[in-house]
Amino acid sequence: MTTQATAGTTELERGLSNRHIQLIAIGGAIGTGLFLGSGIGIHASGPSILLVYVVVGLMLFVMMRAMGELLLSNLGYRTFQDFAADYLGDWARFFVGWTYWLCLLSIAAADVVGIQTYARFWWPELPGWVPMTIAVVFVLGLNLVAVRAFGEAEFWFALIKVVTILVLIVVGVVLIVIGFTSPNGDQASVTHLWDEGGFFPNGFVGFLGGFQIAIFAFAGIELVGTTAAEAKDPEKNLPKAINQVPLRILFFYVLALGVIVCVTPWTEVDPSESPFVALFTLVGFAGAAGVINAVVISSATSAANSGVFSSSRMVYGLATTHQAPAVFSRLTRTAVPGFALVLSCVIVLVSGSIGMIFDDAFQLITTVSSILFLFVWSVILVAYLVYRRRRPDLHASSTYRLRWGVPLCWLVLAFFGAMVVILALFESTRVPLLWTPLWFVILGGVYLVVRRRVARPNPER
Repeated sequence: MTTQATAGTTELERGLSNRHIQLIAIGGAIGTGLFLGSGIGIHASGPSILLVYVVVGLMLFVMMRAMGELLLSNLGYRTFQDFAADYLGDWARFFVGWTYWLCLLSIAAADVVGIQTYARFWWPELPGWVPMTIAVVFVLGLNLVAVRAFGEAEFWFALIKVVTILVLIVVGVVLIVIGFTSPNGDQASVTHLWDEGGFFPNGFVGFLGGFQIAIFAFAGIELVGTTAAEAKDPEKNLPKAINQVPLRILFFYVLALGVIVCVTPWTEVDPSESPFVALFTLVGFAGAAGVINAVVISSATSAANSGVFSSSRMVYGLATTHQAPAVFSRLTRTAVPGFALVLSCVIVLVSGSIGMIFDDAFQLITTVSSILFLFVWSVILVAYLVYRRRRPDLHASSTYRLRWGVPLCWLVLAFFGAMVVILALFESTRVPLLWTPLWFVILGGVYLVVRRRVARPNPER
């Protein structure tokens, strides 16, 4: 049932249909991490980056299925922070809510940093703050209208991304079949998967080096878990989104990057540029490269749009449980958390501005984001394990059970632990890893201050 948007609205509106949820889930995980960050992954791992994406994608599919079973076990859950609190305690709501909020804003910040990079394709001298500010203001405007406006915009944004990737795959396959030779003398061929130093050209260490950017690239795959309170017929639409989207994204990532590596040898990929734009530039399709660059900008805007949307819902959920200032629980006449949206956009704008100062800002932001996402995903899995132990009846009656859920969750948790170890091996990711615990120390201190409010709700609210 859809809540009408009125001046006295106190509940989020169920205005997202199945097509909105499907494309939001796809669009959230197809953004700067793929269009720009994949160049970093290819540079680090060579062709073996394809296997990296397969492994990460399969592990996250398990997490998604666990999240889906938990969300549908109680339709009162608005987001995954609700079931985390239910099974792990209010501390989990606080830590997951605020950490995921920071995760989403770090994605959005990386996206606006990416937009600055893409804009230089046409306007090398344009100050970076100009396209960044335009993008943030545009995203804020979309989100303030109504959730249906956000859903509709994200639907078309994501559709453009999907169609673009499909076109790139088709064009790339044609180039491979005809044996196209670029101006650099490189002939498109599947042999590029192994003839430039083998499938693992940088060895096992190089293979491991691709995991950080792959984790960041899939960050946002769980966005469907923040739409539960605004989804029509969640029992039908959420399983569809969860079942289909991860496999589709895996398809897009692996096949698209496979085509890129076959057309342009991995040694020709510049980690500071989008390999998608570079492919068309390299083969001499300058006009097409401009079109792809425009799509890449829209893709980054779309991912920032999803990040702002979901981060505002996290703050809204925290405010309704007295773990954030009450002002962020206020909804506008169109049933959206206006103050929470403004907060998210201001922080994205500030973070993006800081990103203009540091040359390695993209790597820094994506590493911190990856670490925090590993924490959030781990809490989802731990909550599932507790749910299985405490409520076997709900699992038995579920129409969306995760088969072999307990051993699979332990396997994925072990994988996440291994990822933290891998991040410690590389200098570019070690420093952000060492600084990230400071975030949890700060959260712990703040939680000690607010937990009395959590335990004793304000009767006026």
